[in-house]
Amino acid sequence: MNGPILTAATLAIAFSLAAPQSMQAAEGAQAAPEILRRISASRIAVISDGDFLARTYGTAELAPRNAGYRDLLTIMSPAGDTIITTSIPVSNSVTSAPEILALSEDGQTAFVTERLGERPKGGNRISDLPPGRRLFAVDPSNGAALRLSDTVEIEAFPEALSLSPDGESVAVVSNTPEASFVQIVAYRDGRFSRLARFDLADLGVRGSEPAPRGGVTATNVHWHPSGRFLAVNINTQNRVAFFEVTGANDAPILRPWGNVVEVGADPFVGRFTPDGRHYLTANWGRNFTATNLEGRIPQTPSTISVIRLADPATSPQSARHDLLGGAETGLSSEGIAISPDGQLAATVNMRGTAFPPGSARFHRDASVTLLSFDPATGAISRLADYPFEGSLPEGGTFDRTGDHFLATVFQGHDGAGREAGPGLEVFRVAKGDRAALKRLGRVPLPHGAHHVDLAP
Repeated sequence: MNGPILTAATLAIAFSLAAPQSMQAAEGAQAAPEILRRISASRIAVISDGDFLARTYGTAELAPRNAGYRDLLTIMSPAGDTIITTSIPVSNSVTSAPEILALSEDGQTAFVTERLGERPKGGNRISDLPPGRRLFAVDPSNGAALRLSDTVEIEAFPEALSLSPDGESVAVVSNTPEASFVQIVAYRDGRFSRLARFDLADLGVRGSEPAPRGGVTATNVHWHPSGRFLAVNINTQNRVAFFEVTGANDAPILRPWGNVVEVGADPFVGRFTPDGRHYLTANWGRNFTATNLEGRIPQTPSTISVIRLADPATSPQSARHDLLGGAETGLSSEGIAISPDGQLAATVNMRGTAFPPGSARFHRDASVTLLSFDPATGAISRLADYPFEGSLPEGGTFDRTGDHFLATVFQGHDGAGREAGPGLEVFRVAKGDRAALKRLGRVPLPHGAHHVDLAP
């Protein structure tokens, strides 16, 4: 993928969704174009992994080549009464956190990174996939013809990325066999420039376990709304580290900002709140000593932790962040999202959909957990769970007004119709004294959808 990538498909969505037959069916489920026109966004981006099937985590076998699946970035853009959907091949992997995609605020660039690289000829198992090493920038400004703007090589096994508020720097965390890195790549005028690389061990994040990197694995990076700070989740140590970013965009400097905070087990992903006063982590709770899927995936609910951040005016050396508490969510949560007003949070929960149908732990239904959040006090409370049919839902986001929530669905179950296959599960957010979600339907997308982002 060294030159421009040709557009794979350009088509107006002209399909409709029949009412699902499951118990979680929406009453009068709406057609896909009607759903998408409701969403407050100028563009919707979804990344899909064509190498994996839902069962691959258990079998290690990749999707059959004759299935026709591909790694894709799909962009949906409104054009009058029509929604134009365009896809472009971009290497990516569902084995990362649902944090490998970001749309710029102006919707003019989509950034994607690959934890595992492209499938080689003859490759049929996970072990055949090479380490990912690339960060991509895609230009969706011409909705009918996506274009690869630039590619840069970064440290192997990138796990997550985050775009700075000014849109000029991309932070990426990678976990090589030797070290965990934070990388900051400048991006201007459609091109990547200087890459700055920081070893977490040199920044005070170390481990002493008899494991690669001393047991340190970074699975999330997120920019503070001010653009001054970064958060990095160290999920194997149940900790979150914070760093101040100084210097010019092309020559950034990282230094610790306050203390490292211990949170719940396996803080896979995290988000700063819109006002920048708190940081929330979604804690999956996996057992990293287990040698199989049954042992690794927990049977107890996942959790959210709430960290109150230090006053940004305090010096980095004396800054003190505090763990306030948290709440339970659904089983095996991955993605986390916070509403634009900061008063709601949601996690996307796989539940037992990662297990094969013959397993006693298999579920047909995944779920979204909706929680209320008080931006002033940091208090968080679980409101309700909203189940829906489908395998391996991971990423999720509120739209720009907070009136809708979107969750990716990687794959449907055998025998499920188009309305329960891969795509975006869309909910309307009913606001008020006790917020709730109302399912609107599913927007079908290519196999393997695992993260979503929006531009206003």
